Formats: sequence, C-alpha cells, structure tokens
Amino acid sequence: MPEVFIGAGSNADPERRLRGALAELTRRFGPVRSSSVYRSAAVGVPAPDYSNLVAAFTTELAVDSLRDELRAIETLAGRTRADPAVCELDLDLLLYGRRVDAAQRLPRPGLMTLPFVLVPLAELARELVHPVTGERFAYQPTLRPPSTAMIWPVT
Repeated sequence: MPEVFIGAGSNADPERRLRGALAELTRRFGPVRSSSVYRSAAVGVPAPDYSNLVAAFTTELAVDSLRDELRAIETLAGRTRADPAVCELDLDLLLYGRRVDAAQRLPRPGLMTLPFVLVPLAELARELVHPVTGERFAYQPTLRPPSTAMIWPVT
C-alpha cells in the first residue's frame, strides 16, 4: 500500500476543523501521522491567515477514490466554496507513494516552493525525497514571528 501525504488547511475556525479532519482521516483510513500546525498569510486573495498541517497514512484506494474521500471530508467540515476568502477545510493530495502522473497532478505541483506545504511536510518526512527531483523534503527554515515570516508554528 502506498503512503500518501495530505495537505490540510483552514482559515475558518481552523483548530476545530483541522482536529476534525484528522479524526475523520483516522476513522476512514486507520492510523494517521501528522505534523505540527503552522500558520501562514493567505495567498492570492485578502483573507484571514491559514492554519496548515500535513497528514500521512497508507491506503489501498486508487487516486480518484482517495480524492473523492477527501472531498467528502471537506463537505462534512462545512466546505462551501461560496466565498473565496473563506476556506472551511481544504485537503490536497500531495504525494501518493512515489507515483508521478502529470494528469493527476502527482506529486502536487509547487510542492518544493510553497512554505505552507513544505515546512509541515519536512517536519513529518525529513528523509523522504521528491519523486521527480530527488530533493529531500528536509527543509528547515528559521521561523520568525508573523510580522516578518511567511509561515510560523502555532503554539
């Protein structure tokens, strides 16, 4: 079974929604490992800060079926997509084992350049390497308070 890595983010009651997402992932898939929670400024639209984490687990589901399950969990968390500035819960498939498939966006494009994905992924899987570039995810930035950094740990 492949190990999959899921990026989870929310900017609407994020503590409750991320905790609920981890509980639901565990209920559906069994044991789940997760990173710490990190906060980052919204990108692209004026919106509240996001809280993000990365979760990992193994599954026998095919990619499309797994994505269907992730969408169902988003819906369960109240995701409506009605307001682009509000994200109740976003679950993105980052890695599906070592699978490389451009049509299915695997690995997730931009994985090595998005701090809100890369920092929690590196925490969870320091020795893992990107299936295309061979780069390790062991990215250890110096995190600073929100006024001077793009991403910072939630305490």
